[in-house]
Amino acid sequence: MLTIADIMTADVQVVDRLATVADAILQMQTHGVRSLIVDRPSPDLPYGVVTERDVVYKVFARNLDPDRVRVQDIMRQPCIALEPQSSLRAAALVMSDAGIQRAPVMQAGELLGMVSVTDLVMKGYVASTLLP
Repeated sequence: MLTIADIMTADVQVVDRLATVADAILQMQTHGVRSLIVDRPSPDLPYGVVTERDVVYKVFARNLDPDRVRVQDIMRQPCIALEPQSSLRAAALVMSDAGIQRAPVMQAGELLGMVSVTDLVMKGYVASTLLP
């Protein structure tokens, strides 16, 4: 059985919550990603997530200056995390119920990676069709 660990992206980009949205946009462009994990201020607090959609809907659409808005002002926190041993179906259900496109993969408080609905479709489906 495939798990989230089998299809997740391990190279996750993390941004400081106090960074400007302009800095986050530059980081997304530089690394070719559509979302960033927002670092937590302490290990006992949850991570956040900021997506390109957050930037468009919460900054551009409201005519705000990305150089003046902080990531912490538009991020979603706490973000729903998945465990690496979760099945693809279980992950799809959690993501569907929460209405999210991507989620960090966490184990024992450690960030392991990120999984998106695209990963579920592109990597999950292809891998499952190759299994006997």
